[in-house]
Amino acid sequence: MISALNRLVDLVEEHLVEELDVHGLAKELGTTEYHLRRMFSSLAGMPLSEYVRRRRMTVAAADVVRGADDLLSIAVRHGYGSTEAFGRAFRAVHGSGPGDVRRDGGPLRTQPQLRFRLTVEGSIPMDTRIIDRPAFRLVGHAARVPLIHQGINPHIQQHITALPQEEHLRLKAVGDTEPEGLLQVCDDLDPDDTEGSELTYLHGVAVSQDTPAPDDLDAIEVPAGRWAVFRTSGPHPQALQTAWAATATEWFPSNPWRLRPGPSIVAVLERADDFSTATCELWLPVEPA
Repeated sequence: MISALNRLVDLVEEHLVEELDVHGLAKELGTTEYHLRRMFSSLAGMPLSEYVRRRRMTVAAADVVRGADDLLSIAVRHGYGSTEAFGRAFRAVHGSGPGDVRRDGGPLRTQPQLRFRLTVEGSIPMDTRIIDRPAFRLVGHAARVPLIHQGINPHIQQHITALPQEEHLRLKAVGDTEPEGLLQVCDDLDPDDTEGSELTYLHGVAVSQDTPAPDDLDAIEVPAGRWAVFRTSGPHPQALQTAWAATATEWFPSNPWRLRPGPSIVAVLERADDFSTATCELWLPVEPA
């Protein structure tokens, strides 16, 4: 996985002014575009698309400062059809327009070329099991919410607290298969894991495929497949979010598995009354790498 990500970085450099064929590279490396993008985002701390934009504007800035060509020629060279589009991208990275930078020599914000290295410190205990599950359904109450990487997501919190207490009890009575209990489900995630991008959040339970579910509940069909299940315990949601990050930085690079498309599921097994601490299971859909 680390060598695949470094090959991806090299490909970015080779095709800075062209459309990046991530799907073709993933196929060449024996992995999937979905997994490659998710791992890049998790390890680099930014989506692949953002890294490409920053690198393009880093190289373009040298042309702007050099002053040998007009701004339209530079824009076209770096894949933009107009000086306006180029100017917007340039300003988003550097904080100033290309005309100002050409006149003043800056400010410039350089994006260094990334290089991935595997360092396994073992600081996060990874209590993991791999299980095969037949097809099942996730049923409950769904909402579209923005992705937030750190801390409590207020949009999800608002969605859950809006449900009456008796609804939580009704959902518990409907669930009849693993993962057990009330579940926090994230589906339709952007493969780049872009902060602020929308996802489908479902507060609900898992039911067998042949179990009838109430018509007033939303449903997500989950095909048969393999899952990596990570058990976490400690301050909530910090312990869960730390373990989630560690799956990308430690577990996936060290194990012969990769993510496959599908929902990620959190099952809360035990928790304090105020939810300050919790024991959870994180379910991630995987396949052999």
